[in-house]
Amino acid sequence: MHDEPQTLETAAPPARSSEPTATVGDSSAPDRPALWITRIVLVGLVLAALNLRPAITSLGALLEEVRDGLHMSGSVAGVLTSVPPLCFAVFGIMAPRLARRFGPAAVVCAGMAAILAGLAVRPFASGTVGFLAASALALMGIAVSNVLMPVIVKRYFPDRVGSVTGLYSMALALGTSLAAAATVPMTETLGGSWRTGLGVWALLAALAVLPWVPLLRDRGTGSATGAPEARAAAPSAAPLRITRSRTAWTLGAYFGLQATGAYITMGWMPQIFRDAGVPAGTAGVLLAVTMVMGVPLAFVIPRLATRLKTQGPIVVALGLCGLVGYTGLFLAPSGGAWVWAVLLGISNCSFPLALTMIGLRSRSGAGVVRLSAFAQSVGYLISIPGPLLVGVLYQHSGGWGLPIALMAGLMIPQMIVGTLAGRDRTVEDEC
Repeated sequence: MHDEPQTLETAAPPARSSEPTATVGDSSAPDRPALWITRIVLVGLVLAALNLRPAITSLGALLEEVRDGLHMSGSVAGVLTSVPPLCFAVFGIMAPRLARRFGPAAVVCAGMAAILAGLAVRPFASGTVGFLAASALALMGIAVSNVLMPVIVKRYFPDRVGSVTGLYSMALALGTSLAAAATVPMTETLGGSWRTGLGVWALLAALAVLPWVPLLRDRGTGSATGAPEARAAAPSAAPLRITRSRTAWTLGAYFGLQATGAYITMGWMPQIFRDAGVPAGTAGVLLAVTMVMGVPLAFVIPRLATRLKTQGPIVVALGLCGLVGYTGLFLAPSGGAWVWAVLLGISNCSFPLALTMIGLRSRSGAGVVRLSAFAQSVGYLISIPGPLLVGVLYQHSGGWGLPIALMAGLMIPQMIVGTLAGRDRTVEDEC
């Protein structure tokens, strides 16, 4: 699933603004780097994107074994599935400041190293606290890398932002679905221990560190994050009090509700299928199907959204797919498993739609940056309780009836606030 803020530049359509979508680190005329550097960066981007979700989806595929091995209750397992959005909300905020001081390439290198360390240490944890700490370390690396990827794309590929971002997005979706589908078969092949099945993903993270090492001294990207253009935009953005905008709040709520559904899906969907009698390997593949739906639709939905005056119809269409998918999980989880996986994958494409609406709801690049920071911070905070609540309901009800009813029920407010956020207006007008 692409539930992270990594594609803001491509999400904001130029048709609604005379200036390009801005992110922290956007420089309008960056120095063109040497050819050998751009080639290394391209390899680094692909390998980094492949590593931005396996820490989450590999755990979802083996959650039952991890719970049994560490003697976790359902509530504690719910806390574990709530850690990713918490880390994204907390550590993602630090990324721009770190990039200004050390340079984005160096911070991404450190992020990949954090993912490697977390995934390597996590399997050796003897208790829940150690397992959570190692997971948080890996997620911290994912969080800062999520935020800084578009800065690096803009710096090294200023004339190919769309194509490079597309390649990076496909690699992210591939890594997500690959970890979901391959973790259980690899675990069985390597002896059946969940510790080995989770730890093997550290090898992929080790590969992702290598391309960034030669770029540690390339501080040109660091200057980009503090470019005069970005600093000059700050005074004009200061009067915009984003908290006064109803659209900003509804967009933050929409971002949070779609993120809630995405993290519940990544953390719990394999377990739902397994409890319904679906083999563990097949449950992982079903999660992979859900995740891979985002590859083609992430290109189609934003383009369609920019052609419509309001995005409410797309919000409702995606929400209805989610409602039908959850209803199917409730009535016949194993009988129509493949259909429900596809429908929930379509519904999870609310993420690229949310990013697109962030660009549409502001007239200026500075406004997009402020709206993006607000909507995503609010959104990730909203998404934290969802997976935890699912775990509590599962433990105390002894089945998936109530948790699935909760998931389906959340689609209603998601469609309502998404429709409100999709109205043709800007935060500048409201503020």
